Amino acid sequence: MALGGNPIFNGKQFRGATQAPPVPGYSYGQPQYNQPQYGQPQYGQAQYGQPAWAAQPPMTSDQLQDMYNRPAAGPAETGRMTFDDVIVKTAACLAVLLLGAAVTLFVAPGTASLLMIVGALGGFVLGMVNSFKKQPSPALILTYAGLEGLFLGGLTRVLDGMFPGVGLQAVLGTLAVFGVTLALFKSGKVRATPKAMRFFMIAMLGYLVFAVINMVLVWTGAVHSPFGLSSSVHIFGIPLGVFIGLLAIGLAAFSLVMDFTSIDQAVRQGAPEKYSWTAAFGLTVTLVWLYVEIIRLLAILRGDD
Repeated sequence: MALGGNPIFNGKQFRGATQAPPVPGYSYGQPQYNQPQYGQPQYGQAQYGQPAWAAQPPMTSDQLQDMYNRPAAGPAETGRMTFDDVIVKTAACLAVLLLGAAVTLFVAPGTASLLMIVGALGGFVLGMVNSFKKQPSPALILTYAGLEGLFLGGLTRVLDGMFPGVGLQAVLGTLAVFGVTLALFKSGKVRATPKAMRFFMIAMLGYLVFAVINMVLVWTGAVHSPFGLSSSVHIFGIPLGVFIGLLAIGLAAFSLVMDFTSIDQAVRQGAPEKYSWTAAFGLTVTLVWLYVEIIRLLAILRGDD
């Protein structure tokens, strides 16, 4: 069952961690519930050599009062997913991502370029693996975060060397979009409705088609601009990449809404605690995408000055 429409959550079974057993039934010819069969002792009667149920000492009033005063078991005690679990797991993923980014930011330029390629390819492969795994793997998810950190650190180093300051601006922009999106979601003003989901899928398909065509043109040398059609084609004097970048940032922001919706529903439905890793992975994927789109948009704007 997919929650919220986010592809990251497809195929994940968000079932309650603790479910009450079904009430036993009976069929024709079988004894009814609590009815003894022939030759078996009735409820409350003792078998030979065994004490009767009624012989057990009753609980005192203090024991009963103590039992009633105990707090009900919460999600943490019953092994269910909580929002705190998601926050902790997401923080762990982002910490590993930042550690990977720091590596490529401070090593030699040639090594940084190699690590960036390894991070991009490895992150893509593990992203697919984690997306299609039925059960979340914390080790694979954290490894994915580290590889994406290598890629983002190398990308930031290249673009910040060409256009000083875009790295910090992209970090601040990513945090701003995340904070605003979360605030709008919590206020109830933004929701992943079926109509919005259809628009998202159509826009996402169009964006992917453009991205593939643009990548092929750059690789074949048909377009010499480093950003392809995004910086070489202008509409009313504005680079095409500005419009594409704003669309991509909007899609990434709506993907955050889908993540929040999936997490909220998973917690409400009592999903097992292990799926907090799935939620953290989904948020990490979206934040990586959002950061890449923002830093690319800033680079296009700076390159057009």
